[in-house]
Amino acid sequence: MNDRNTSDHQIFELDLVTHEARRRAEVVAALGDTWDPIAVMEGEDEAYRLLYSGLDAEQQATYDMLVAADVLPASGQA
Repeated sequence: MNDRNTSDHQIFELDLVTHEARRRAEVVAALGDTWDPIAVMEGEDEAYRLLYSGLDAEQQATYDMLVAADVLPASGQA
């Protein structure tokens, strides 16, 4: 017999799928009707471009090294 429950240990299982679905629904509801995910993503892309724009030669070399090492995404892939 393969009983996983022993006098020392009891198996306790909890399915969080329902709770996770409710949590996600609450997050989307809290964002409201005016939330525009496309605009948010475009804003993040623009912020990324601004962050790495205007680098001097040394900064650009460091950026290029980090992109080559897959530490940072290449331009346009953020």
